[in-house]
Amino acid sequence: MKFVRSAAAILALGIAFPATAAEEVNVYSYRQPFLIQPMFDAFTRETGIDVNVVFANKGLVERLQQEGANSPADLIFTVDIGRLQAAYDGGVTQSIETDALLANIPEAMRDPEGHWFGLTKRARLIYASKDRVEPGEITSYEDLADPKWAGRICTRSGSHVYQIALLAAYTAHYGEEAAEQWLQGVKSNLARKPEGNDRAQVKAIMEGQCDLSIGNNYYFGLMSHNEEQSAWAQAVNPVFASFNGGGTHVNISGMALTKASPNKDNAVKLMEFLASDLAQQMYAEQNFEYPIKADVPTSGFLKSLGSFEEDKLDLAVIADNRATAQKIVDRVGYDE
Repeated sequence: MKFVRSAAAILALGIAFPATAAEEVNVYSYRQPFLIQPMFDAFTRETGIDVNVVFANKGLVERLQQEGANSPADLIFTVDIGRLQAAYDGGVTQSIETDALLANIPEAMRDPEGHWFGLTKRARLIYASKDRVEPGEITSYEDLADPKWAGRICTRSGSHVYQIALLAAYTAHYGEEAAEQWLQGVKSNLARKPEGNDRAQVKAIMEGQCDLSIGNNYYFGLMSHNEEQSAWAQAVNPVFASFNGGGTHVNISGMALTKASPNKDNAVKLMEFLASDLAQQMYAEQNFEYPIKADVPTSGFLKSLGSFEEDKLDLAVIADNRATAQKIVDRVGYDE
């Protein structure tokens, strides 16, 4: 039985998962169903275990807290290290370590205590206008604060989890004072008040509203393969920007075993499957994300974008700097 609903509707109506069966696993997901359903379907074909999914844009940690020991959820799926850490901080996860998970998921991409595990990697790129930015004219995140780009940058909200993670990484590299100066410089270069999502910034570049934006790499793939949005992608060059002396900022999508998991054995089987070669290859080919398992090749499309060096910061360090990053955004008044 497949079960996909809006979590907001479920909360409002008091609807629950179907009665737990021996061969089910229940997932609360911040990830859109179409991105993960192919992997769940492959898992069901291989094991006979059904995967039931509740999708929401927000509020799943709060729901798990409200449900407590009676929660039907076994796993929580999310994007961004911040949301994984929020689940841990909210006390709704439990530690799990298996040989398969430890072998397949690099140490820097999982919680030291086993409360969360990365599934895929995504690089935070700079998108540059093909017409108005010369190749090689911008190469680092630091360059975004250069006054030469005044009135030429578009971004989404500074408080969005993707932006906070990048700023948290900057803070970890250079310290709070330097990070605030950098963000003030970026704000001074904005062409408009922050709005929209990552793809909206690329659209704005195509329309001539700005020349640079910041966005995750997989959006370039999604736009390139979307008939209505392919023109947006064709208007920009994706730049694997890096920190000076460091690498390209990388974030993750990930998973965590819930504290009250009623189908723990099945949930662990799903976690291990998603870290396997098959599922990792599916992620790479279908979602334009980088496999977290080191020996699984990237998709042909991502290879065509070129290679890059990942920043070496552990995700746990980035998570520890998120609160400071949010304070910096507020002090700078980035979204005002």
